[in-house]
Amino acid sequence: MGKNKIRRFEENKTLVNVFQPTREEALSGYEMKGKWRTDFFKNDNPIVLELGCGKGEYSVGMAKAFPDKNFIGVDIKGARFWFGAKEAVEKNLSNVAFLRTQIELIDLFFEKDEVDEIWITFPDPQIKFKRAKHRMTHPEFLDRYKKIVKKDGYIHLKTDSEFLHGYTLGILQALGYDVEVSHHDIYGAPEFETDAVHLREIKTYYEGLFSAKGKTITYLRFKI
Repeated sequence: MGKNKIRRFEENKTLVNVFQPTREEALSGYEMKGKWRTDFFKNDNPIVLELGCGKGEYSVGMAKAFPDKNFIGVDIKGARFWFGAKEAVEKNLSNVAFLRTQIELIDLFFEKDEVDEIWITFPDPQIKFKRAKHRMTHPEFLDRYKKIVKKDGYIHLKTDSEFLHGYTLGILQALGYDVEVSHHDIYGAPEFETDAVHLREIKTYYEGLFSAKGKTITYLRFKI
């Protein structure tokens, strides 16, 4: 492990907006479950998750744009989201936190209806058939999200993978879920979602790379 990665891991332990529970803590009843608003955010604002947040730039960008919402970036790689957590502390952003865990355990950290929205940003599409259950919009993952997100809460998928976009559409339609928006190129259609400029103005690290190379970015918004 490189020295910089070790340094980030150690600094994460000191950042007030970083939570790194053990698997045992999650399985035995995590202390923050049901208490994110009261014990950390200190408000009653909506909670929005970003799953697979990487360096955390999307969560931080959304926190800046929407101070009336609370954001939690979730990723297993703490050395990556250190960047976002560090920036949030330096800029006194009190409406964003980071949770280090596997997405497979997400329903162990939030109570029923505790989450208002979920963003899934540029996940690995897991194209090989034998990896299908690892796709973050696989029915088993959707079942986990359904346990924590409000009934009328949105789930958003942003991806450069037409495969994952199409796969997710098929799954949602097969399960009878409500797809409100489906778009194959959010940057190629100026009229798209004019009331949601943040879809284009706030980008993840990979989104910036992909769009600079001319790759199309797709978007889904749905309820489960």
